[in-house]
Amino acid sequence: MIDSARLKEFAHHCGADLVGIAAMDRFEGAPPEMDPRHIFPDAKAVVVLGFRIPRGCFRGIEEGTYFGAYPSMGYAHINLVYAPSVLREVSLFLEDEGYEAVPVQNMVIMGGINIHHGTKADRPSVAPGRPVPDVVVHFRLAAVAAGLGEIGYSKMLLSPQFGPRQRLALLITDAPLEPDPLFDGQICDRCMRCVEECCAQAISRDETVRISVGGKPLEWGALQVNRCTVGYTGGVREFSPFTPPDFPPLDEAAADPWGSLAKIPYNRASESVFHHVGAIGGARGCIRACMMHLEETGRIQARFHQPFRRRNPWRLRV
Repeated sequence: MIDSARLKEFAHHCGADLVGIAAMDRFEGAPPEMDPRHIFPDAKAVVVLGFRIPRGCFRGIEEGTYFGAYPSMGYAHINLVYAPSVLREVSLFLEDEGYEAVPVQNMVIMGGINIHHGTKADRPSVAPGRPVPDVVVHFRLAAVAAGLGEIGYSKMLLSPQFGPRQRLALLITDAPLEPDPLFDGQICDRCMRCVEECCAQAISRDETVRISVGGKPLEWGALQVNRCTVGYTGGVREFSPFTPPDFPPLDEAAADPWGSLAKIPYNRASESVFHHVGAIGGARGCIRACMMHLEETGRIQARFHQPFRRRNPWRLRV
């Protein structure tokens, strides 16, 4: 068996902040269009890598003066530049040991399931019993399967190191790696600040979703995905100085979220420059409010000399 500790040490050396290994049977019950076993049927493990989002990427949004750091350095740079470079190095490390590794970056290219609307893609499977391409692995649940943390009430992955402040990538390999134990701590204390501060009111306080990963029960607040999409792309007027005066109200925008966000000039510019829509809602509830609570209560390892929120939060009058 290949030395899992040596693989992790190498991945950390290459730039991963978190490294966890999941056994393939922990994906039992996953929908076929999200199951890594359909990508690499002979795989023996999934290696999940976590990359911290710098806390300062949220500073300009918190102050209401600079929104570019989060969609650029907090989204695009990690997903499109930094994490793929680390994935390549770790994949080649395994190749040099004689094993195959499929690198999977955190970017969807015409997925077999529309992750924004939950609808199956309208194209054929290449053979009976195989899902339509592309299979899109659920990164957060894969991270849980690899022992990196838990799913909070917001449906965000919470790690004991950074709370909700990381992005993920993974590779699927036939290397016989020793899996990590599932995380057995508790980070989320149901403070509900994610619900209270979500700019799009997209997280239900009462309705929850329950599943199990590797025998570990998970539960999170039911998410209205379309409202979330409008919120994090700057479509809620009270929390976005970029929303044009004729932008539709939240419920109307949520009926056609991707058509609506295209009406916001900042999103068009962000896609052109960063290859990602402008995440200018700044994850107000699911990341920022959660992060502040976990730091204030000492529920995560990240420590700073100053609290994140130092002035009254801004809100536009509309």
